[in-house]
Amino acid sequence: MIELGNYNTLKILRETAVGLFLGDEDVDDLLLPTKYVPDDFRIGDDINVFCYLDHEERPIATTLKPLITRNSFGCLRVAEVNDFGAFLDWGLEKHLLVPFREQQTKMIEGESYVVFCYLDEKTFRLVASSRLDKFTQNEEMSLNPKDEVDLLVSRQSELGWNVIINNKYKGLVFESEVFQPIKAGDTLKGYVKKIREDNKVDISLKPIGYMGLEPAANQIFKQLQEAGGHIPIHDKSSPEEIREMFQMSKKVFKKAIGTLYRERKIEIKSDGIYVV
Repeated sequence: MIELGNYNTLKILRETAVGLFLGDEDVDDLLLPTKYVPDDFRIGDDINVFCYLDHEERPIATTLKPLITRNSFGCLRVAEVNDFGAFLDWGLEKHLLVPFREQQTKMIEGESYVVFCYLDEKTFRLVASSRLDKFTQNEEMSLNPKDEVDLLVSRQSELGWNVIINNKYKGLVFESEVFQPIKAGDTLKGYVKKIREDNKVDISLKPIGYMGLEPAANQIFKQLQEAGGHIPIHDKSSPEEIREMFQMSKKVFKKAIGTLYRERKIEIKSDGIYVV
């Protein structure tokens, strides 16, 4: 059974003037237009293609790689807005529709938004929605503290940055723990910091606890070496100075230089830290 909005491995059945016809045990007339036909193929070969509806609402195959697939999140640019809704550029000839009812805020041509792609059961069309809460759930999570996870930054809030975790769950990175420039649409690695009683998930962009000490210590030592062996920041420096220099919290910084000090790699003096 061909699944619209996803990749399908199909068999090349026959060649015609308009392209290759592909199929499986249920379908034998799915067209791969000539412009997408690979240079090297044989009748009977299997081919991996993306399937969606063309401008005439007919199932069609392509070897182009879309920027989003069915039942997943992505950040896409609005190519056009008309009376039907906003149309997103997802890397294919036909744009992806976001109906007005599925827009969290009114979409603007040229702007980019994080959306979820799904198959509308009423119209049997692939559409997208920026009402992300409809497609994330935290009731049944297979997450544990300190887990490394994949993140998609969805939007900025009063507390920090909302993120989508592993294409399933919603989480938050607090503003006070962001030590790098980020924006909606960024894909990042993160770490589960805390799962609250109400199933809200706090995320860190740096490894948790002892897992984060070695990278932080290595980063500080490398910057020390690049600075000629001395940096005028130490354990009494302000959190703002430490954050600006090392993109980490004062707590992590103090633990990291403590590690370097115990390994006899640095000296901590009143005017900063030195390479031994």
